[in-house]
Amino acid sequence: MSTVKFYDEANKVPLEMHKVRVVQKLTLLPVEERQKRIEAAGNNTFLLQNKDVFMDMLTDSGVNAMSDRQVAAQFVADDSYAGSESCNRLVKAIEEVFGTKYFLPAHQGRAAENILAEAFVKPGQVTLMNFHFTTTKAHITRLGGSVVELVTAKGLEPQNDVPFKGDFDLNRLREEIATRGKDNIGFVRIEAGTNLIGGQPISMDNMLAVAEICREAGVISVLDASLLQDNVYFIKTRDPKYRDVPAQEIYRKLADACDIVYWSARKLGFSRGGAIITNNADLYTRMRTFVPLYEGFLTYGGMEVRSMESFAVGMLESLDMEYINQGPIFIEYLVSELDKAGVPVVKPAGGLGAHLNASEIVPHLPHNQYPAGALGAALYIAGGIRGMERGTLSEQREPDGTERYAELELLRLAVPRRVFTLSQIKYVVDRVKWLYDNRELIGGLDFYEEPAVLRFFFGRLRPIGDWQQRLVKKFRDDFGDSL
Repeated sequence: MSTVKFYDEANKVPLEMHKVRVVQKLTLLPVEERQKRIEAAGNNTFLLQNKDVFMDMLTDSGVNAMSDRQVAAQFVADDSYAGSESCNRLVKAIEEVFGTKYFLPAHQGRAAENILAEAFVKPGQVTLMNFHFTTTKAHITRLGGSVVELVTAKGLEPQNDVPFKGDFDLNRLREEIATRGKDNIGFVRIEAGTNLIGGQPISMDNMLAVAEICREAGVISVLDASLLQDNVYFIKTRDPKYRDVPAQEIYRKLADACDIVYWSARKLGFSRGGAIITNNADLYTRMRTFVPLYEGFLTYGGMEVRSMESFAVGMLESLDMEYINQGPIFIEYLVSELDKAGVPVVKPAGGLGAHLNASEIVPHLPHNQYPAGALGAALYIAGGIRGMERGTLSEQREPDGTERYAELELLRLAVPRRVFTLSQIKYVVDRVKWLYDNRELIGGLDFYEEPAVLRFFFGRLRPIGDWQQRLVKKFRDDFGDSL
């Protein structure tokens, strides 16, 4: 990865290593309209219409900008149901990156998780992981399994200087395996870039150690590589041992160490679709049965061929550090500027996006009033910015109906790759700072439509009191007729 120094430090900002050739018009509604739209959406940012959003920071899944080469590749797609050359090109690209023998396609990452759960999780078994992800946990619990999280204690501290907060507590991992026995463990899942605790990376040595512990115990090790390219960036920039190690060597070493690797191409690959890969013929055979059952034939697995072509190109581009670094450096800038403004934010900067610490921003709101969700609704009103709640609202209730309170109440502001300009990032900082200075106006939320599973996707909530109207009035007092 090349280094660009600025002559004047005042000019030092993240530098785009690309140029923009296609643009999409955005709309910033008046604040009164924004309040009406979030109310109509049940105060759930997932239910906002994109036409009503100015800065869409909900996710980086499937909304990253593709390269010109990815777009061009879509024009040579082979539409065959079976034996498609598009599939052959994708398999070849994945083999070049990871060096694995066996490939199974899926329409996205959670589809791969469904196949893993169906193949390896039995009622009463546990799945051990550094930290859960919403859909991963839902697939496991749906089949009668449970999840045990083994991230180190430092990983749950919002602000510290630990470079790899996603690391497993290796002693606890050994104890869990020894206590439960291998037959009571579905698999051990390693999430490279722990989504729900701020996109925090896991170190290379920790991942390799987890895989080795699993191998010695006869337990299946599974790597969720959806955020692996961000994680590779942090490995190379935060661990001197790997600074000069090529990205491809890191990818391959992890694939060699872990029994199974899976990911969403909406993240790793900047396209659509998903993949499961392995070097183990037995594990491949056990999973293969479920692809035609749930996804499609083995040469497309729910993906349409144009996506397979762009996926193949995106995988090869993920070896380029100038491609890998664009997310982390913009996220680091956003986190740094928010921190300078005094806004409580998860540090150090991780991958995926900046994470506002709602527990500190609105400490007057208890968990059961969904502080991170309320902060998300407030930020949309303040600036037309759509973030994603990653707190208690994203959890699922216990079997007895009680709330499972999240360890962290976060509002994630994802930074899709190569999508936003620096001026737009500065706008986000400005509106978040204004909201933080007026945080005492933010009130809680209460469900009036609560789905039993994955409620954060399509549940609806109402504000407790008239706090949103008061927030709109304060905006007008401070900004006049500005949007």
